[in-house]
Amino acid sequence: MNYRKLVYLPMLIMILFLLSGCWSQKELTDIAFVSALGIDKTDEGKYVGTIQVINPSNVAATAQGSGTQSTPVTIFSSTGDTITETVRRSTAKVSRRLYFTHTNLLVIGEELAREEGIELLFDAIDRDPEFRTTTTVVIAHGARAEDFVKILSTLEKIPANNVIKVLESSEKRWGEHAAFSVHDVIQSLVSPGKEPVITGFILKGEVNQGKKLENLQQSSPDTKIEANGIGIFKKGRLVDWLDNEPSRGALWVLNKIRATAIEVDWEENKDAIVYDLIRQKTNVSASMKNNQPTITIEVNGEGQIGELKVPVNLNDPYVLLEIEKKLEKEIKEEIEDSIRKAQENQSDIFGFGEAVHRSNPNEWKRLKLDWNEVHFPELQAEVTVNAFIRSTELRNKSYLSTMEKDG
Repeated sequence: MNYRKLVYLPMLIMILFLLSGCWSQKELTDIAFVSALGIDKTDEGKYVGTIQVINPSNVAATAQGSGTQSTPVTIFSSTGDTITETVRRSTAKVSRRLYFTHTNLLVIGEELAREEGIELLFDAIDRDPEFRTTTTVVIAHGARAEDFVKILSTLEKIPANNVIKVLESSEKRWGEHAAFSVHDVIQSLVSPGKEPVITGFILKGEVNQGKKLENLQQSSPDTKIEANGIGIFKKGRLVDWLDNEPSRGALWVLNKIRATAIEVDWEENKDAIVYDLIRQKTNVSASMKNNQPTITIEVNGEGQIGELKVPVNLNDPYVLLEIEKKLEKEIKEEIEDSIRKAQENQSDIFGFGEAVHRSNPNEWKRLKLDWNEVHFPELQAEVTVNAFIRSTELRNKSYLSTMEKDG
């Protein structure tokens, strides 16, 4: 008789009792997938939670070009004194269990962000095991989140996915906007040396038109949303916006530029040369001079000539060096403009305080108490930019040179 098998047999039987099986199974027909959550506040001080719930059958029917079309999402709103109460009150209006695992967008109304701030909004989200902290956060610039969440999108069936992909596309190709997650915002809120920044989206057109399918059945929808600016926060409250070049300048410092196009003048011609940046790296360091902190910012960029509006001899290395100098000056001005705007708002959105803390922890103990109000506004930042032209793409000599000679 094999006694070893007799010893293992009771152990195997005990393990069988420990197997949980499918105790936590959730049937798809019993779940309502939430794709976006919008948060506002009423005049009475209550939170307004607006959830965007996916209609799977409608999404499939729309994708397959079914003759009967209906909205791919359904919107539910509710109010409460807390975020948790607000969300749970929505269950009285939804026949299925709300499921937040696939929620990839959190929208905050500008009025709420300015008046109350965002410090209290993330605790319920951070401790909820279903809600991911990788969820993207945006501000409804000049609008309420509940209106923003209702707008249907054209290319993407799920409106929340449209916002995410617009951010991804802009971050990859243009460089004036970037995606910031719940985790990013919380980390900035708890850091004494850095304030949050969040990308804003504006709503163009009428809300009532934007939530109808008829709006999508046009080559140019009457109502749409688009990325617009980066919100500056101080002590959790939205205080100002960075737009256009200053917005890009802030992202240079934050090392968030993945690609962009920079225009520079040539001779008497404005915006005559377009530089197509393809990679970038920013290093930020801090040092103490005369008991005052100094920030050093070094930006290294690499790219290629993307467009010419006038004849330029790109075969001449001295010409390329001159273009690089102009690019470096333009990038430096964008960075300095963004720093100046942040200093006016007394909001260290760049994390300069964190850099001081890393390099001089003892000095930081003295500076951190009034960093935003006293030291950051007077901070000296030394900006160095190195722009390198890797190639001129498919042409060294433009046809514009031939046209000039023929003329």
